[in-house]
Amino acid sequence: MPQISLHTQVGDLTLSEEAGCIVALDWGWGRDQTETPLLLRARAQLNTYFDGEPVMFDLPLAPAGTGYRRRVWAALCRIPLGEVRTYAEIAREAGGGPRSVGGANASNPIPILIPCHRVVATGGIGGYSGGDGLQTKRALLALEAHASGRPPGAGQATLWDATSALCPEP
Repeated sequence: MPQISLHTQVGDLTLSEEAGCIVALDWGWGRDQTETPLLLRARAQLNTYFDGEPVMFDLPLAPAGTGYRRRVWAALCRIPLGEVRTYAEIAREAGGGPRSVGGANASNPIPILIPCHRVVATGGIGGYSGGDGLQTKRALLALEAHASGRPPGAGQATLWDATSALCPEP
């Protein structure tokens, strides 16, 4: 499986590609580095994102997961840059309850591109299992607030349309 890594302010990240789609974004530096056109494009878009510039992610994504998890992940992708939603709001959109949304977030194989960090608890920031946990979640939210030019929760500009970006299930 082709992989490519990049250094970011939230740690090293490794992207993986399979069948022409991004299937994973993992924390850490991958052992093997294989440059493909898709992985190079993904790395360039992530570098733009981490430079604090607005970016339109237009990458084909194929996260492995149940139908329910894929519905949750699609709902996450509709959260605009610089905004957050609660676990309860995502549950109303995708079905299930706040805990099941949290479980889907925790199993998200493509964090950042599928922005699970944009989901917060009704009374606080909630959890985050990527990178250094809540420190990473706060850093990503701050980066996006700066890139969007507005505080989280303002405006309606979208980062990308995930429904069209998700690859069909195998």
